[in-house]
Amino acid sequence: MQRRALFKTTAAAVVLHSFRSKLSWPKGTNPMTDDPLLSPWTGAHGGFPRFDKIAAKDIKPALMKGMDLNRTEIAAIATAKDAATFENTIAALEDGGRPFGRASAVFNIFTSTMNDKDMQAVEAEMAPILSAFGDEITQNEQLFARVKAVYDAKDKLKLSPEQRRLVEVTYRSFARRGAALGAKDKVRMKEINGKLASLYTKFSQNELADEEGFTLTLDSEADLAGLPETLKESLKTAAAAKGLKGKWLITNTRSSMEPFLTYSSRRDLREKGWRMWISRGDNNDAHDNKKVISDILALRAERAKLLGFTSHAHWIVDDNMARTPDAAMALMLKVWKAAVARAHEEVADMQKVADAEPGKTKIKIEPWDYRYYAEKVRKAKYDLDQNEVKPYLQLEKLREAMFWAAGQLYGLTFTQLKDVPVYQPDVRVFEVTRDGKHVGLWYFDPYARDGKQSGAWMNEYRTQENFKAPLASIVSNNSNFVKGKPGEPVLISWDDATTMFHEFGHALHGLNSNVHYPTLAGTNTKRDFVEFPSQLNEHWLPTPEVLNKFALHYETGKPMPAELLAKIQKAKHFNEGFRTVEYLSAAIYDMKIHTAPTDKPIDPSEFEKRTMKEIGMPSEIVMRHRPTQFGHIFSGDGYSAGYYSYIWADTLTADAAEAFEEAKSYYDKPTAKRLYESIMSVGNSIPPEEAFRKFRGRDVDTDALMRDRGFPVTK
Repeated sequence: MQRRALFKTTAAAVVLHSFRSKLSWPKGTNPMTDDPLLSPWTGAHGGFPRFDKIAAKDIKPALMKGMDLNRTEIAAIATAKDAATFENTIAALEDGGRPFGRASAVFNIFTSTMNDKDMQAVEAEMAPILSAFGDEITQNEQLFARVKAVYDAKDKLKLSPEQRRLVEVTYRSFARRGAALGAKDKVRMKEINGKLASLYTKFSQNELADEEGFTLTLDSEADLAGLPETLKESLKTAAAAKGLKGKWLITNTRSSMEPFLTYSSRRDLREKGWRMWISRGDNNDAHDNKKVISDILALRAERAKLLGFTSHAHWIVDDNMARTPDAAMALMLKVWKAAVARAHEEVADMQKVADAEPGKTKIKIEPWDYRYYAEKVRKAKYDLDQNEVKPYLQLEKLREAMFWAAGQLYGLTFTQLKDVPVYQPDVRVFEVTRDGKHVGLWYFDPYARDGKQSGAWMNEYRTQENFKAPLASIVSNNSNFVKGKPGEPVLISWDDATTMFHEFGHALHGLNSNVHYPTLAGTNTKRDFVEFPSQLNEHWLPTPEVLNKFALHYETGKPMPAELLAKIQKAKHFNEGFRTVEYLSAAIYDMKIHTAPTDKPIDPSEFEKRTMKEIGMPSEIVMRHRPTQFGHIFSGDGYSAGYYSYIWADTLTADAAEAFEEAKSYYDKPTAKRLYESIMSVGNSIPPEEAFRKFRGRDVDTDALMRDRGFPVTK
C-alpha cells in the first residue's frame, strides 16, 4: 500500500497541538518585529512564512525566545486571581504561544526538508529542550487545576458544542500527559520524555544517514538490462548530480529502488539493491538503530505504566477510534488471513512464469524477485505493462488533475504565485480560492535531495481558525521524485500517482477546514481517522474524468486510450495480496511490539523474526518498513502503536467510496457536498464516529473493506 503520510509535529506541541499567542510587550519593545521566525505571517495572500529572511542558525534562538514568551502567558493564566472560566483559561490557552508555534513550524520544515549537518546539530540539541518545555506546561499544577475546574463545570456552563468539545480535548490532552501525577512521577515523566526526544532524533538521523550513505552504482550498459529508457535517464541524472559521469545511480530510497526492483532483469543486482534497501539502520555500524529501538520501547513501557496503562499501545489507542489494541488487532486479523491466501496465489502465478523462462536456471521466488515477476504476471494476465502506463503519468499533469478534481468536489481553484518566498528553489506556492475568496496556500516540494526525509507526506504550516481573527490554512505536500533534465517531464508510476492523490487528500482536509478553534481544526483529528480523507482521495485518480483529461502521453499529448484504461480498471485487485501483506505485517508488528513485556530488553530484529513466523508471513515478502527504518513508529510517538490506522481508516474509506458509487458518480454534487459538510470541514470539532454517521447515515460497514480489496466476505 502506498500510504506514507507523515505528519511532522513539533516535539514541544504535546499539549494542544501547538500553543498560539498574542502578548503585550514593555513599552518601546516587541521582539517579534525583529525576528521573522516569531513575527506574525503577514503580507499578501493571507500571509506567509518569510523564508527569504530565515536561516537555520536563527531557529534555535527563536525557539528559545518563543518558549520564554509562552512561559509568561502560561504564568498569567495559571496565577490569575479570578475563578477559572472558559474564556480566561481554555480560550486563553488556545490563544497562547503563537510566536513559539510559528518558530516551531519552521523548525519542522527544516528538519524534514533541509536537514543538513548544521540543522541536524540544532535538531539534536533542541529535541530534549522542546520536550522538557512541553512537560513544563503539562506539569504546571496551577494551570491544570484551572483546566480541570472548567472541565468539571462543563455541564453547568453555557458552552457551544464546539466550546464543550475544546474543553474536553484540552483536559484530556493534559490528563493523558500526566498532569495529575504525583511530584516524583512527574520528575520521572520529564526524564523519560527528554530521553525519548533524543532517541527519536537519533533514529531519524541514522535512517537519513543510511539513505544518503549507501547507493548502488551501475557501471555499464549490461547493468541496465530490462530497465525502461525513462528510468535509465533518471538514474543517469542522479549519478551526474553526484559527480559520477557516465554511470547510473540508484539511491537508497523507495522512489529510486522500487522501479529498479520492478524492471531490472539482473537478478544479482536486484538482490544487492534489495538487501541494501531493507538494511537501512541495520548495518551494525555507527548508524545502527537496533539499540535505539530497544531503549525507546523500554522508556515507552515505563511511561505507560506511570500513566496507568498496561502498555504503550493501550495508552495510544485509548485516544483513538479503536479505543483498545484488541479492537485494532481484530480488524487486522480479519483481513490478514484473506491477504495471505491471496499472496500465496500471487506467488504461485509468479513461480509458473519463472519456471517457464527459457534458458534460465530454475529459481524460487525471493523477496527481491516479487516486484519483477509481478510485472510479468500483470502483463500475462491483463495484458497490462506498467511501462505502457507510465508515459501517460506526467508529474505536472497529475498535479493539475488533483487541482481539477478538488475544483469539481469542493469548488477550489489553485493559482501559482511568484511573490511568495520559499525555502528551496524547487518549491512552488499556489493560492487556493473558492468563489474568488482566499482559502489558503499550498506549497509543493516534489523532488528528492540530500537532507530531505524520504517518502511522501503532508505538513500543516498553519491551521485554519476563526477564533480571534480568521486565519487561512497553509499546507504543503512533499515527495521524493528524481528530478529530470530541464524541460523534460518527470514520469512516475501508478503507485506514485496514487500516493500523490493520497497526500493531497491530507492537504484538502486542511484547506477545507472551517472550524472556530485551531486545536479542533484541519487534520487535528484522531490518528485512525486522519487517514480517512487522504485514502478516500485516492479514488479520484482512476476515474475516467481524470485520466481522459490529464493522463496524456508525454510525447504525443494524446489521452490514455480507452482500452488501456479498461485494462487498468480490470487489474484493480492485481497484487492486492502483496500490498496488503506488506503493509499489514508492519502494522501487526507495531501493535505486538508495543504490547510486549519489557522486563528485559527487546531485540527488534529477533522480535520481527518471531512475529512473522507466528502470523505466517509469506517468505517472499518482508514488512513494508523493517524495524530499523520504521520511522512512522520510532522517530516519534505519532504513528507508534498506530500504524494500524491506515487499515482502520480504509474501512471508512471503502464504505464512503460506495456512497459515491451508489450515486453513480464520483463527482455527484450532493454526495460531495455532504462529504464537505460532514467530514472535510469539521476537523475534530465533533467526534469522528458522529462525523462519519452524518455522512453515511449509519455506522461503518467493515465488510466494505473486504469488497474493495476483492477479498471474500465471511460472516
